[in-house]
Amino acid sequence: MKLWFLTGSQGLYGEETLRQVAEQSQEIAAALDRSLSFEVVWQPVLTSAEAIRRVCLEANSDDECIGLIAWMHTFSPAKMWIAGLDVLRKPLLHLHTQANLELPWSTIDMDFMNLNQAAHGDREFGYIQSRLGVPRKTVAGHVSDPAVIERIAAWTRAAAGRAEVATLKLARFGDNMRDVAVTEGDKVEAQLRFGVSVNTYGVTELVEAVDAASDADVTALVKEYEERYRVVPELRAGGERHESLRYAARIELGLRSFLEAGGFKAFTTNFEDLGGLRQLPGLAVQRLMADGYGFGGEGDWKTSVLLRTLKVMSDGLPGGTSFMEDYTYHLKPGEELILGAHMLEVCPSIAADTPSCEIHPLSIGNREDPVRLVFDARPGPAVVVGLADMGDRFRLVANEIDVVEPLAPLPKLPVARAVWRPRPDLRTSAESWLIAGAPHHTVLSAAVGAEELTDFADMLGVELLVIDADTTTRAFAKELRWNQAYYRLAQGL
Repeated sequence: MKLWFLTGSQGLYGEETLRQVAEQSQEIAAALDRSLSFEVVWQPVLTSAEAIRRVCLEANSDDECIGLIAWMHTFSPAKMWIAGLDVLRKPLLHLHTQANLELPWSTIDMDFMNLNQAAHGDREFGYIQSRLGVPRKTVAGHVSDPAVIERIAAWTRAAAGRAEVATLKLARFGDNMRDVAVTEGDKVEAQLRFGVSVNTYGVTELVEAVDAASDADVTALVKEYEERYRVVPELRAGGERHESLRYAARIELGLRSFLEAGGFKAFTTNFEDLGGLRQLPGLAVQRLMADGYGFGGEGDWKTSVLLRTLKVMSDGLPGGTSFMEDYTYHLKPGEELILGAHMLEVCPSIAADTPSCEIHPLSIGNREDPVRLVFDARPGPAVVVGLADMGDRFRLVANEIDVVEPLAPLPKLPVARAVWRPRPDLRTSAESWLIAGAPHHTVLSAAVGAEELTDFADMLGVELLVIDADTTTRAFAKELRWNQAYYRLAQGL
């Protein structure tokens, strides 16, 4: 994945000035390249409408280009940018910066002023972007400022997520849970809006892949389990439930091979449609999520898409990202907490310690006892985010939270879990979440936050509501009404 760096100027300045513009813009691009996780590719200085249009079209057609960073080093008459911005389909960041950090007070002259005109050149560029209604992020400041780099880096992660979802393929094994509303959704609209392809495959095809796994591969994978996790004695070789661990490994091998063969990076399962599977996939799903796959339980493809997207956005960052579900509350006044979990499928990337590999009964699914990883989530700041289909649009809702240690041990809870304190408090958070119609399945991420989600939503033109420390239910309800009016009007534009 690459970012293109565009520099605007004009031919009136002459060759010498344009040479200096090119040198200084290359230095800015190089500084960004050193600071960001993606390669920054400098493009020649743009001085004509045709050159601008051509570079925008080339960016659109380059699959490696995930976004453009544009800076007007000098004054670049904005009418030159109309055709290019009109055809641009890649995310755009407007960097309002300059080559020098400080003014050379004792030597500054008109030659210096003539060369360093971003202070008003970028204002010309800002006008034409607003005039054309171009979605973009604007960041002001010098590239040596860590705060500037942090904001640009958040945008690059969102651009990576946007690029991923545009080509994402998702496999649904069976349909969604019967009679459930929020896991439904318009797959055609999702492909039009996001680019993701969502299709259903019979569980019989998955069972064939599971049954095809070789005994040697199963043995090797079981050995990996025993080396990586705290495997309980009954699941180890010679233990009375060892065959259950071997079958869990067989599920992982079959599921992984099916996804790799089809180019799928996200999937769903449904406990109501297991076919010939002897266990509901637990351990396999957890490990695939840890490897970056998206997942949604009960056929929830929207959450699976969201999880894969945030996995890509958080690649290389500490913290972890997982499928999650609000399960139950601790409502003692002054200590209100949410206990999140799922039947089996919570990603070990958020684990505070080495997970325990265990086997326990599961009444749902009517199959053999499934193997799963059990752990507590790592304490720290995080966000939970859900994606809902509101009929006329998709809505993202995010809640900033603080994951905490459980107030007491949970020796009888046989699933992975996270305990968190929602911001600003449980009552405001829950009421806001409910009036927004946000889903019960979410993605919990301690790696990315509200800024990345905001940039991502802006790139796709998707509604985003954020519940944070400053939220009140009254203001949140007003925002919902404003958004309703805005998105209804925007559809007719």
